[in-house]
Amino acid sequence: MLVAADGSGGAEAVSEGAAPAVRGRKRIYQSVTTAAEAGGHAVRLDNRVARTPAGQGLVLPTAALAEAVAAEWQDQGETVQPETMPLTQLAATAIDRIEAERTRVIEALVAYGASDLVCYRSERPADLAARQEAQWEPLLKWAETALGARLDVTRDVFPLPQPAAATEALRGAVAALGTFELAALSCIVQISASLVIGLALVKGRLDAEAAFNAAMLDEKYQAERWGEDAWASARAAGLRTELVAAARFLALARPT
Repeated sequence: MLVAADGSGGAEAVSEGAAPAVRGRKRIYQSVTTAAEAGGHAVRLDNRVARTPAGQGLVLPTAALAEAVAAEWQDQGETVQPETMPLTQLAATAIDRIEAERTRVIEALVAYGASDLVCYRSERPADLAARQEAQWEPLLKWAETALGARLDVTRDVFPLPQPAAATEALRGAVAALGTFELAALSCIVQISASLVIGLALVKGRLDAEAAFNAAMLDEKYQAERWGEDAWASARAAGLRTELVAAARFLALARPT
């Protein structure tokens, strides 16, 4: 759901001081600006602070992120299209959900590390196993060195319990992140099915393209072996767009 004047996204009357934003997705605002506010930089619609679905002000940690979110609003036509506003949606997620449910979000991310994509390898075909080794093993080495998380690898289909020390190290790395970093990480981890890949991107070990390639290694192999599937290709393209947007959000949310 997108930011709405009344916090609902619907066509109800706006509250005093709230920016008119979305009424049934029809654009009812004219100007989009940003301004410094207590605690950050606000996106303003018709000179009123825009609101998240939960009714909180759309106030962002950096001017750069506020400008980028404002640009998404400015680029809308007669109707507001939420799917074209990934930065706005991530910002609303950070403000409404991450801050309110921080502990639950952290534990959900740590759970991905307990069954991380890069820890589950194929025995055959040999060339697929070799690709996994080449692309994923360096990430596990990085996790051990940079995060103190030594994760085990399996070639079985059954869940592999990870060492408690590794899980605690991952929990510490995730818990150290700020609200907006956690919003980006959550998106990246859900796309990649890997906390290791997500943290590698957040920590600068991978860029967005490398993270996506690592996450889609198996799918790319299958496409090369059996041919492209239209549905799978469209899905991959959509996931890549989401991951790139999350990486951009992460970069913009950090002070320069």
